Amino acid sequence: MKPSLLMCPPDHFGLEYEINPWMKLSRQPERHLAQEQWSALYRFLRDDLGLAVELIEAAPGLPDMVFTANAGLVRGREVVLGSFRPPQRRAESPLFEAWFKQRGYSILTLPPDQAFEGEGDALPAGPGEVWAGYLTRSDVRSHALVSRLLDLHLTSLELVDPRFYHLDTCFSPLGDGSLVYFPGAFDDYGRQAIEAGFSDLIAVPEEEAVQFVCNALVAGRHYVQPWGGGRFLRPALEARGFEVHQFDLSEFIKAGGAAKCLVLRLDWPE
Repeated sequence: MKPSLLMCPPDHFGLEYEINPWMKLSRQPERHLAQEQWSALYRFLRDDLGLAVELIEAAPGLPDMVFTANAGLVRGREVVLGSFRPPQRRAESPLFEAWFKQRGYSILTLPPDQAFEGEGDALPAGPGEVWAGYLTRSDVRSHALVSRLLDLHLTSLELVDPRFYHLDTCFSPLGDGSLVYFPGAFDDYGRQAIEAGFSDLIAVPEEEAVQFVCNALVAGRHYVQPWGGGRFLRPALEARGFEVHQFDLSEFIKAGGAAKCLVLRLDWPE
């Protein structure tokens, strides 16, 4: 089944604050280049891969709204709305909530003291199964409630490297028990859980992980990622029958996001 996705154009994208190690106010994205990079990714997903891509209108003053993965976690016609830890992003939630309500989704919410940054920190790995990261941006207490609300089997993973502050920066399920991940982002327990939970592991070296190659959209046998991973990851994926598609997403990496951060799945992988 081809994924359906939600994206937000980068009409107001920029760096207005620093809330992760990649963000430096002294290193501003080039807005025109960011628009070109986003548009190239959007057209490829819609036209070349034939995915259903819906859009939400960007809002001024919310430069990170382009990273729609954090809007929530969707299963069927229900969505657990994202609850942002950084105050700079909290005004995004009502806009995403209105978008989902207008399309008939049931909105599920968490207590305000439980941060949960949506699919940025909760990645489906099969029917009814999700792996969820916590510590920097999502609260581990939110995991039990998300699991109950969406009737999921959820495995929690502590993220110990601040560069990999969301799970989707270091963890990409491929389906059929396969996983691309950066082991250094997890503690010993997390690595053991991953080794027990997946039958085929592609452990990306640090020099490629910092290129955001784990921050990828998987659609069937297509792996859509930012530029990088040529020495190790790309050959490993091609050996498993994947077609690797690379995009220049340099301006979004300046804000700590790449291919997966820019999309929210509106369906659930089978």
